[in-house]
Amino acid sequence: MPQEAGFQIFRKADAYRFGTEGVLTTDPTEVQADGLQRMIEAGVMDGAEMTMLVNLPGFGLVHAWIKKDYPLPLHSHSGDGLYYIISGTLRLGTETLGPGDSVFIPANVPYTYRAGPEGVELLEFQHTLDVDFKNYSKNRAFYDKAVSTILANRDAWREAEKPRAGDEFRPRA
Repeated sequence: MPQEAGFQIFRKADAYRFGTEGVLTTDPTEVQADGLQRMIEAGVMDGAEMTMLVNLPGFGLVHAWIKKDYPLPLHSHSGDGLYYIISGTLRLGTETLGPGDSVFIPANVPYTYRAGPEGVELLEFQHTLDVDFKNYSKNRAFYDKAVSTILANRDAWREAEKPRAGDEFRPRA
């Protein structure tokens, strides 16, 4: 069937995994640049898979799988973000979110979260073209701990399986 004007289809086969070029950050300090490079060399990319599913001006959709103990720096994005948990759990501040839960994070608000024991699989809706990342983790101690965490977990990350969605995704009778 031919596409109508303005109508677009986005196929999984056309999605691309990003982050393989390194951790994207805006204007890193010397400590951040060094720390992020050390994290990459230690294997941080084994702890998360992020795939750009849709990338339109003003609308982006990312599928993310963040594995247990992934050291996510305190960061922000220049656009609003809406996160929908598919499976697993995450801890955001004092809240634990699980399958079917969502969180809205306004533009330029710093945040981080910690994936639960099974990791977390989520959809991230952004109002920016591509994904920008402003990093607020500025001290060497954060990066030293992150590298230790990566080295302790990277073999398990390579073998990890995505958490499975539960009944919350089945139609109600």
